[in-house]
Amino acid sequence: MKKLTDILYSFPFQLLILHLRSNLLLIFTWVLLALTVTGNFGGKFGLRYLFLAPEYMGRVGFWSFFYLGIGFGALVMSWNLTTYILSAFRFSFLASLGRPFTKFAMNNMVVPAGFTILFLYCQFIFGTAYELKSTAEVLWNSVGFLTGFACLVLLVSLYFNYTNKDIFTLMGRGKKKGGKDNIAPRKDDLPILENIRLNRNQWRVDTYLTETFRPRLVRSVAHYDPKLLLRVFRQNHLNALVVQLFTFIVLIMLGAFMDRPALRIPTGASIFLLASVMMAIAGAISYWFDRWRVTGILVMVFLINMLTRNDFFHHNNKAYGLDYGVKPAAYEPDSLRVFTSPQNVEKDKRATVSILENWKKKVSKNGQKPKMLLFCVSGGGLKSAAWSTLVLQTADSITGGQFMDHTALISGASGGMIGSTYFRELSLRKKLGEKVNLYDREHIHTISQDLLNPISFAIVTNDLFLPWATFEAGGHRYKKDRGYLFEKALNENTKGLLNKAVGDYAQPERDALVPMVFITPSIVNDGRRLVISAQPVAYMMVEPAGVEMPGSIQVDAVDFGQMFKAQGAENLRFTTALRMNATYPYVLPNVFLPSRPSIEVLDAGFRDNFGLKSATRFVTVFKDWIKENTGGLVFVIVRAFDRKHSVVTTKNQGVFETILNPLGIAFKVMDLQDYEHDNDLGFLYYMFGKENFDIVRFTYIPSQFMKDSPISFYLTERERNDILEGMGTEENRRNMEKLVEVLE
Repeated sequence: MKKLTDILYSFPFQLLILHLRSNLLLIFTWVLLALTVTGNFGGKFGLRYLFLAPEYMGRVGFWSFFYLGIGFGALVMSWNLTTYILSAFRFSFLASLGRPFTKFAMNNMVVPAGFTILFLYCQFIFGTAYELKSTAEVLWNSVGFLTGFACLVLLVSLYFNYTNKDIFTLMGRGKKKGGKDNIAPRKDDLPILENIRLNRNQWRVDTYLTETFRPRLVRSVAHYDPKLLLRVFRQNHLNALVVQLFTFIVLIMLGAFMDRPALRIPTGASIFLLASVMMAIAGAISYWFDRWRVTGILVMVFLINMLTRNDFFHHNNKAYGLDYGVKPAAYEPDSLRVFTSPQNVEKDKRATVSILENWKKKVSKNGQKPKMLLFCVSGGGLKSAAWSTLVLQTADSITGGQFMDHTALISGASGGMIGSTYFRELSLRKKLGEKVNLYDREHIHTISQDLLNPISFAIVTNDLFLPWATFEAGGHRYKKDRGYLFEKALNENTKGLLNKAVGDYAQPERDALVPMVFITPSIVNDGRRLVISAQPVAYMMVEPAGVEMPGSIQVDAVDFGQMFKAQGAENLRFTTALRMNATYPYVLPNVFLPSRPSIEVLDAGFRDNFGLKSATRFVTVFKDWIKENTGGLVFVIVRAFDRKHSVVTTKNQGVFETILNPLGIAFKVMDLQDYEHDNDLGFLYYMFGKENFDIVRFTYIPSQFMKDSPISFYLTERERNDILEGMGTEENRRNMEKLVEVLE
């Protein structure tokens, strides 16, 4: 029984109970981090990769884990500093000890120690199972993490060792020469002084751990002046605030130097730093507002929301290359009607027919009509980028280069378009005479290099605060944020191959050197699609019947080139167009275009995650030319995930589940698109006939071990290897054989 009592009234156990009772907001931070590391929170987006596979200077290794350990050390110290400020007065015996904060921290390590054990376990499993590293490598990374943690803790401990005062130091300085007490308490100190004097709000503690982890009995402090005890706490509080302020400044400075890879520490480390700052802020709110803390937080949220409505405090991401200084484009029904006038649409159709004629000359052999291929690719982060590149490499290689030549149009969403346009650029450079090995598997590694860490780093160190640093693109200045760092990282990964303007592809497409590309982000304002192309494409804005019968069918798309001609549409950075097409909410910032009202765009997947809507409209517009000049259509549909739809039962649901059940269909966007696209393909089949219409699908089916891998801007080594093996499935091999037969 005595042993149980010793445990119950030990300082570490009492601190844990206190935190569970009074500091739930701080405990929640640890719980959220634990859920993230284990993949139970943010698993769909691969957030755990930020901690379990941190990158520094493009590598995951000792030094990336070292900086992660430093960030974790900052969080642990913030945890100790914040809880010390909030709770130390309840344990007045601390003030009578030498180095009171150090002893408090030693006894307050139950929660951080538990998280550390969990993290090291997850890191070991992840490193060996997903990153395919040896046990020695993974353990060495763990050493890096613990070394970084130890360095930070040692540094902060040295600061406190030389600046913190204990009661023995103050007893020699707390009196005037005349012997009178020189401690004048402030008015707000009086309640705490009274509590200490009367032993109120004090928690029973019988033993505490020393710096050597040995238990020691707590001694009475009744004979000490309460004002002297309070002064120890106050002085320690001041030093704690200095350390927390320094952490906040470091976080801001990291964001200011995001351009320098050497200062772009792993995002996991930045998240730990941010969590330490948030913990300090939560502690400050609890300290100053006490029982009014919830009200204080709600008032602060309201004030911040009101303040950020002001343009000075509100940052909208812009499309790099466009001129925001000229008169905004008019986004209204009248302007859309002008763009879709029969004369304007006919002019754009003639321009595209000229491209198709050049395409026909390129691929026609022996007077035979060539097959026209349309390449439609799904979104899906870097998984889709790698898969689309692999499909293009394999198909083009096995057909002797015919695949890219026969492809007239590429359309799709998100990562799939990043991979497809990267391969298109490689193909263009080869045709222009550069020495390029199109089928080198290294290209798959290149296009699937990490983008998640740069994005998250910018969010944590820059975007959560007020972005202020600027850069120049096309003679115009823009704010640096996660959108900027995404494009910078993409250009770094691809060695600048995609660092071009949209207009730079106009002539190669007109000469049919490469397929046309439609990039189609969704418009938040009204649900229309924005069609970004190097060519004028007014015919993509409305179904052909809408041109022949004006007003009968609504315009459901906008030709970016015509809408923003005065703002320099041709100068839009190509990487910006790809980013707009891959703007998943919160991961990347929505782009605001220079129009009135301002058009806000996000991921293409919300309207057309497979590029089929664009391809079917293109075919519908040019059906007569296609029937007359080609040997038929082939839709090559590439997906980074299976199209099988599971049927979920609604039986035995609770009352709240039943209430929410009708909303479930709103979250089945991809399933609904599948049905609609199949319907469109069915119409095309009847339009062209069985002999002139084919569908070839290439679907990445992950292995059993990888079936739950997330859609993210990061790929583990095992995921990449699994994708490389994806062409070996029976269905994909059969479809590749079918494709070869079609092009013979």
